[in-house]
Amino acid sequence: MDISVILLAAGKGTRMKSDTVKVLHPIAGRPMLAYSLDLAFELEPREILVVVGFQADRVRQAFAETDSRVIWVLQPEQKGTADAVRCALPHLTQSQGTVLIHYGDVPLLGKETLLALLEQHKRSASPLTFLTAHLDDPTGYGRIVRDGTGAFVRIVEEADATPEEKSLREVNTGITCVEIPFLREALDRLRDDNAQREFYLTDLAAYAVSRGLRVGSLVTEEAFRALGINTRKDLAEAERWVRRSICDRWMLAGVTLEDPRHTYIDASVTLEPDTRIGPNCHLRGRTRVGRGSVIDTGAVITDSTIGNEVVIRPYSVLQESEVHDQAVVGPMAHLRPGTVLEKGVRVGNFVEVKKSRLGERSKAAHLSYLGDSEIGKDVNVGCGTITCNYDGVAKHRTVIEDEAFIGSDTQLVAPVRIGRGAYIGSGSTITRDVPPESLAVSRARQKVIEGWAADKGKRKKKT
Repeated sequence: MDISVILLAAGKGTRMKSDTVKVLHPIAGRPMLAYSLDLAFELEPREILVVVGFQADRVRQAFAETDSRVIWVLQPEQKGTADAVRCALPHLTQSQGTVLIHYGDVPLLGKETLLALLEQHKRSASPLTFLTAHLDDPTGYGRIVRDGTGAFVRIVEEADATPEEKSLREVNTGITCVEIPFLREALDRLRDDNAQREFYLTDLAAYAVSRGLRVGSLVTEEAFRALGINTRKDLAEAERWVRRSICDRWMLAGVTLEDPRHTYIDASVTLEPDTRIGPNCHLRGRTRVGRGSVIDTGAVITDSTIGNEVVIRPYSVLQESEVHDQAVVGPMAHLRPGTVLEKGVRVGNFVEVKKSRLGERSKAAHLSYLGDSEIGKDVNVGCGTITCNYDGVAKHRTVIEDEAFIGSDTQLVAPVRIGRGAYIGSGSTITRDVPPESLAVSRARQKVIEGWAADKGKRKKKT
C-alpha cells in the first residue's frame, strides 16, 4: 500500500502507575505495542516509523527481532503528539503521499477499520481525516466540535474544554490520515498555548479549517477497539477481549476448551486439533501442543513443546521442556528448563525434573528429584529418589543406563553412572559407579534388640 505509518509509542503512560513504559505492558503474553505493529505490517506500507521516548532502549530491545522495515525514531522530550510526529518527519522517504498516524497503545483495532479510514480519506479529498467514535462517557478524550452544518471545526482536549464542549459525545481516537505536504506545513505552525503546554496533533484540524480546507472524519462503530489503553483497568479489559478471541479461534480449529472463560492461552501458543484443555490452565510463551493431548485442570505450561496424545495431569508446572508422544506428567509434577521426556515416559506426583532427559518408557512415579541427569530407556526410578547434583560449588551429572532399577529412597551422589540393567537397593546412598547387571546396596546394618520396647513400657509405668 502506498502509505507510510507512524506509530506513536513515546509516552510513559502515567495513569498506569508503573515503572515500565506503557507499550511494554503485556496482553496475552505479548507487549501491547506488538499488536499495533502487527496491524501496521498487515497494511504493507512503504515504511513504518515507531516514535519512542521513555525507556526507548527497552522498547527497541523488546522488538530486536522485528522486521527490518521498522525505523525507530527518538523523541528526546515528551512534548506532545505533534512533537512526536515532528521528530519522525525527517525519516520519511517520500515528500508526497499519505501518512497513517496510529498509536502503540491501541491493541484491539482491526485492519478493516484502518482500511475504511484510508478509503474515506481518499474519497474526501481532504488533507487530513480523523477516526472518531461516540461514547456514553467521553471523560478523558478530546471532543469533536462541529458547526451547525455538521462540518468539522476543531478538536478540543478535555483539559481545555468548556463545560458545553465537555458535554459533547463524539471523541477523537487519535488515529489520523494526513497528506505529507500539509503535515509538514501545519507542524511548523502549531503552538503549545494550552493547559498541558504540549504540541497537540489534534490542532491540525483547527489549522486546516483556518486555511479553508475541509477536514474529513469516519465514525467507527467499534469504539472500544479504537480507544487506547490508559489504566490497568483498560489493560484488563483488553486482555479479556484478546484472550476470548484466542479461545474462540482455537475452538473453531478443533480444540476442546472445557471452560473458555477460565482458560488462558497466550497469542504465541500453537495447538493441534483434538487436544482438550481443562479449566484454569495457563499456556504461555511459545508453547506448542500436539494432536489429541490432554492438559488437565490448573496446569501452567511455559515455552514448552508437548507431543501427540500426551496427558498433563492437574496442577503440573512445565517450563522450557519437551514432552514427547504418549508421555504422562503429574499430577503436581514440576518440569524445569532443559527437561526432555521421551515417548511413553511417566513422571508422577510431586516429581521435579531439571535439565534431564528420560528415555522411552522410563518412569518416576512419585516424590523424586531428578536434576542434571541422563536416564535411559525402561528405567524405573523409585519413590524418594534424589540425584544429588550440586556439591556447593558446581553441578554434576548422573547417568542411568537402560533398564536399570532404582529402589525407593535412593540418593545418587553425582558424578555417578549406573550401568545397564543394574539394581539399586532401596535406601541406598550411591557414591561410586555401578557396573551393568549389578546389585548395589549401601545402608547401615539393621540391628534388632528383642524385648526392648516392652521393657521401655515397664519403666514408664514405674515413673
